[in-house]
Amino acid sequence: MQNKLLLFAVLLSITFISCSTDSNNDPTIDEPATYEFTRNGESTVSFTGQTTRLQMGAELFGAMTDFDNTTENLLYQMYRNQTADGGDADPYASAELNDATKNIKSKVAASEDYFSSNTTLSAEIKDQFEEWMKAQVDEVFPNQNTLAEPGVPGQIADGSSTRYVNAQGLEYDQLVNKSLIGALTADQMLNNYLSVSVLDAGTNRQDNTDGVLAEGANYTNMEHKWDEAYGYLFGNSPNKANPLNTIGDDDIFLNKYFGRVEGDEDFAGISEKVFNAFKLGRAAIVAGDYEVRDEQAEIIREEVSKIIGIRAVYYLQTAKAAIDQETPDYGGAFHDLSEGYGFIYSLMFTRIPNTDSPYFTKAEVEGFLNQLLGDGPNGLWDVTPETLDALSNDIAEAFDFTLEQAAS
Repeated sequence: MQNKLLLFAVLLSITFISCSTDSNNDPTIDEPATYEFTRNGESTVSFTGQTTRLQMGAELFGAMTDFDNTTENLLYQMYRNQTADGGDADPYASAELNDATKNIKSKVAASEDYFSSNTTLSAEIKDQFEEWMKAQVDEVFPNQNTLAEPGVPGQIADGSSTRYVNAQGLEYDQLVNKSLIGALTADQMLNNYLSVSVLDAGTNRQDNTDGVLAEGANYTNMEHKWDEAYGYLFGNSPNKANPLNTIGDDDIFLNKYFGRVEGDEDFAGISEKVFNAFKLGRAAIVAGDYEVRDEQAEIIREEVSKIIGIRAVYYLQTAKAAIDQETPDYGGAFHDLSEGYGFIYSLMFTRIPNTDSPYFTKAEVEGFLNQLLGDGPNGLWDVTPETLDALSNDIAEAFDFTLEQAAS
């Protein structure tokens, strides 16, 4: 019996030593309550470029329906932040934006994972936004005071609001706004700054482990890349370290629609889940735990992609309700479908977790958009409830939510 007790004591001691050694070898992650990280008493968080682009996008969106002052060149300048031929060198109302060296266009469809090896497609998508801007000025502006009807661009009533649509019933300003949610904010976040190929580029991983800072900065390159992803969601929040109290009110891009989806009881908690993943992932970078970092990136990819899918279905179903009644509300329906068009376009920039693929390819997205406009020669004027249901079901089936959840 004495020998057995001695053997048990030895085994217990070995087990304890083994667990203690494993624990000592693992990085310790100190996750803060807010998105605040410091080194030597100073913040290591920086994403000013993302804040600038969100603000540029808001001014661009407003200019698209400024019939009195906007020109084609002005829209191009706001998109490119450069002087277009014959244009004004200061396109923004904000002097700070006019002085900025950043621009929107260079970051559209520009992620490392999706577009570094396909610059032709990147250029095509970048140019698509300029085509929508040109069409707004060429087609819609001359018909500002014309009543829209099938095949005729102009204005159409939406309750107390007036919408301005093309001959097919589409609002170009909504196409630009909602499509930038995917092509700019989601693509840069999910497929660029949270990408292992960007986070670990060059000597980033070793430098981060060794505490080697970027030149002239108080952060490592890896810390900064992660922060830039964070900036595309929370970069315009008044409290950037603790932004959930104003979620939905801080910009017209992803932040706005996180707020909308958060307000649906079927998806309550989604914004906190993403915020917590950003915090823990950043803390993991500080601790040098790259496995935890990558796990958090996958959570963010899934939830941000879900937001885009939810809103695509939501707008299709809201429009269906406006059309499928004795007296169709075309103004309300066309506004919803224009937003839905942009969210469908944005689906090609989503990311299935633990893969290198979007939930829908560009070809599949183009098929959806052709279907949306394909029920007759006049686009949205001819769309049927059956088509809207078919599109909604196809999109919802790719995610872990139902059509009924997204439609509420």
